[in-house]
Amino acid sequence: MYTSTRDNSVKVTAAQAIANGISKDGGLFVPTEIPTLTLDELNELVGMDYQGRAVKVLGKYLSDFTAQELTDCVSGAYGGGKFSSDKTAPVVKLDESAYIQELWHGPTCAFKDMALQILPHLLTRAAGKTVGDKQIVILVATSGDTGKAALEGFKDVPNTKILVFYPSDGVSVMQKLQMVTQEGGNVGVCAIKGNFDDAQSGVKAIFTSPDVAKLLEDNGMQFSSANSINWGRLAPQIVYYISAYCDLVEQGAIKLGDKINVAVPTGNFGNILAAYYAKEMGLPVGKLICASNANNVLTDFLSNGTYDRNRNFFTTISPSMDILISSNLERLLYILSGGDDKKVSGYMSELSKNGKYTVDADILEKIKAVFSAGCCDDEQTKATIGSVYADKKYLCDTHTAVAVKVYDEYRKAAGDSTPTVIASTASPFKFTASVLSAINPALVEGEEYEMAKVLEDETGVPCPAQLTGLENKEIRFSSVIDKTEMYGAVYNMLGIEG
Repeated sequence: MYTSTRDNSVKVTAAQAIANGISKDGGLFVPTEIPTLTLDELNELVGMDYQGRAVKVLGKYLSDFTAQELTDCVSGAYGGGKFSSDKTAPVVKLDESAYIQELWHGPTCAFKDMALQILPHLLTRAAGKTVGDKQIVILVATSGDTGKAALEGFKDVPNTKILVFYPSDGVSVMQKLQMVTQEGGNVGVCAIKGNFDDAQSGVKAIFTSPDVAKLLEDNGMQFSSANSINWGRLAPQIVYYISAYCDLVEQGAIKLGDKINVAVPTGNFGNILAAYYAKEMGLPVGKLICASNANNVLTDFLSNGTYDRNRNFFTTISPSMDILISSNLERLLYILSGGDDKKVSGYMSELSKNGKYTVDADILEKIKAVFSAGCCDDEQTKATIGSVYADKKYLCDTHTAVAVKVYDEYRKAAGDSTPTVIASTASPFKFTASVLSAINPALVEGEEYEMAKVLEDETGVPCPAQLTGLENKEIRFSSVIDKTEMYGAVYNMLGIEG
């Protein structure tokens, strides 16, 4: 069963949590208890492929789905050649203690595929169990990767519509091209004047508006979410950390029961929160290393217990992390406060009114016991891309490089040589200009997609087929609106009068 971070009298099934996306009180759904994963069970997973591991782990959280339903969902998401690696999320060795888990071998070349290829399968089955024949309307705010991955996942899925909002100047050229050329009869894309936080706040406001909910109800529709506020988005991300551990055991890098660390580049806190859930289940994890770019609100919070979004917002070369309101932190606060919904509601109310809050000393102590945090700016990010390629012949994107840099700093400061999995969240070719300028600035010239060929020639690393030819695709969506016009954009796409 699941409850709300802001009202723990709420009790819903996994299917209801996934179908609704967010609780009516504005809180996020969380499991009432975290299931356990024993070493014996972990040992069984070592001998399985990714799909087998996913069925077993998801089965612990989604208990109102049958084993056959989960098998079908997992097969539909990760089978059929949708991922370019037969390992789905392969782990490669970077150096004596660092291992890169490549989470970007899916159809949109970003880690969001790991969850957003399976979410439509989970959501349509969840809707069938809970809301009957209502049409599901997916609203998405994106800082770049979620949008395309959600659009691709829900493209032409029966009885669904999806509308994505993105900051007009806050995504890379490749990310924008992927979204505005999206195919499908049930999709919509709209840019807003503002940043990701504006888009996310607007989507949450529309989501939780009783007037909008009534309007959709009258038209046989219901909102759900493909952002990581939806438990159906977060749960599949738990799987790949467990899978990475199994791969390290399989490779002989660690023995069953040995601890690993996990380093994650994160903005909205969902990806690293999934690693936290894996740890709480019983996965042998020591430190969770949270890596931020110049928008270092999480670095400060995890260090001093004060979350303060009242600061300069930076548009960086790692745009998917350009976030100052980290929604999934609410779930962590709920767990660490012992399920104190009133306390969490108070923190969220302070954030809404004053732009900041400070957690209790005991919660900060618990945070520091598990998390380490660091950040780096664009110049450090580029320097890391350049040095990793020069020294190790590994090409990483602008987000993965942030995690590599922060991990290196943690390793030196803490003297901790524990084997560490670094989450690699996107193909370097999604951020070609920035990556190329880090490798050889003299080659940066022309359009982004032209530079992809140059980067390919320079490094010998092939550009993913999913990104080639984007410049020749028809642009279907060119609207740019003020953030105050988001309600109207939703009504227009759905063909209803607000």
